[in-house]
Amino acid sequence: MNKKGLTPKDFISIGIFTAIWFVVEFVFGMLGYIHPYIVAAYVVMLPLAGAIPMMLFYTKVEKFGMLTIMSILIAIIMFVTGMGYLGAPITILSGLIADLIAKSGNYKKFPKTVLSYGVFCLWICANYFPILVTADAYRQDLVDAGYSAEYCENLFRAINPHTIAILLIVCFICGCLGAFIGKAAVKKHFEKAGIA
Repeated sequence: MNKKGLTPKDFISIGIFTAIWFVVEFVFGMLGYIHPYIVAAYVVMLPLAGAIPMMLFYTKVEKFGMLTIMSILIAIIMFVTGMGYLGAPITILSGLIADLIAKSGNYKKFPKTVLSYGVFCLWICANYFPILVTADAYRQDLVDAGYSAEYCENLFRAINPHTIAILLIVCFICGCLGAFIGKAAVKKHFEKAGIA
């Protein structure tokens, strides 16, 4: 067996942690029905909420491709659950770049892990691409689904071509911050238990 290649154990880890990410995204996605500003706040909530499982996943990542495959799976899941394909390129690209950054630190150097996770989290902004690229159709879909005019106005006020750069920056910063929080939690709880 090629020790440099991905093993069944690696694919199992990818599957498990991708599923955890989906659950985290789904839970906060449901909160988005309450108020559109919560949708914009995904860039803060998801990187922080996903930090602990992702830092645990990073302890399992030792080979190139694991983060990239996870991002591909996330893109597929987002497509299947109705977010379309517009955000897929940024989702996959963020995973690939995150993989390359982590690899440059041999998957062991924490500063590289911080940057890697910050970049990886940018896939969250892919959720906004249908709002940006197909604004009129997306607005009509919301109306058809029963959302109020006020909800639509607030959503497009929070997420639009003028705010997307800010959202991307905030997402990256929260990802980097989340890496420190996740690392501390993993060290305190999982390493002592012999899991990480």
